[in-house]
Amino acid sequence: MSMGRYASATTDPDWSGAGQAVLLRSPRGATARVSLHGGQVVSWTNDRGEELLFTSCKANLKPPKAMRGGIPICFPQFGNCGTLERHGFARNRMWALDEEHQPLNRSDSGSRAFVDLILKPSEEDIKCWPHCFEFRLRISLSKDGDLSLVSRIRNVNGKPFSFSFGYHTYISVSDISEVRIEGLETLDYLDNLSQRERHTEQGDAITFESEVDRVYVSSPNVIAVLDHEKKRTFVIRKEGLPDTVVWNPWEKKSKTMPDFGDEEYKQTLCVDAAAVERSITLKPGEEWTGKLELSAVPSTNCSDHLDQPGIM
Repeated sequence: MSMGRYASATTDPDWSGAGQAVLLRSPRGATARVSLHGGQVVSWTNDRGEELLFTSCKANLKPPKAMRGGIPICFPQFGNCGTLERHGFARNRMWALDEEHQPLNRSDSGSRAFVDLILKPSEEDIKCWPHCFEFRLRISLSKDGDLSLVSRIRNVNGKPFSFSFGYHTYISVSDISEVRIEGLETLDYLDNLSQRERHTEQGDAITFESEVDRVYVSSPNVIAVLDHEKKRTFVIRKEGLPDTVVWNPWEKKSKTMPDFGDEEYKQTLCVDAAAVERSITLKPGEEWTGKLELSAVPSTNCSDHLDQPGIM
């Protein structure tokens, strides 16, 4: 691999949060900021400088809590479906640059800026989840500004272990009442607001009028989030992640969340590529890969973009 002539990755001197951050930049001006605290994408902008991910104005940027916004990594547990802290510990740990793989300042096929991160369990982690793993994460920005995350989790333990997983993606929207999701019609979902009761989606598209917290099971690998006011469509592609979690806290719950503004539910929607209904099990030496790619395109071009294969 040669030095990237189309895109760059540099340490970010303007980052005011915990630890180090890396700034990825495409030749057309799109950017992605990655914090080593949590291995978390905390910003993604298009070539016009418009922020595409939501971050709460009340977000806590300092450890030990994860930042409310961006794309927290949920591992080895998603939500409360286990004995660990909510969404697991990976989003609250300090990750390291992965020196065993390609260095930071190189480009993938000359067209991607990327950073490779790695997380290994601490003694504290092993006390609460007694399994040894290597979690490698590549975050990259394409020439056209598409954002991709590729997670590879290897069992370096002497026994099998199981985990759930999610890319907890906070999308920035103009007004939640003007947003709809396409691609989840007719699917079964688990409703976390009613003890994970199983239902079947009845609508032609998902729209929002109240709190939503659902796990759509066996979902397709391409989903679209349409923002009518901004005339923008987010295209979400995933691999190795069978479920899609859709979450918006709405007004009442927002007021109970200390790191979330009372009215901020109107400006965000979480659509998470995840593995929740059925845990992933790795035998000793086995590795699992889960991929997410996000594109933001004008809604008029959406159908053309949906027909294109993923480029992860």
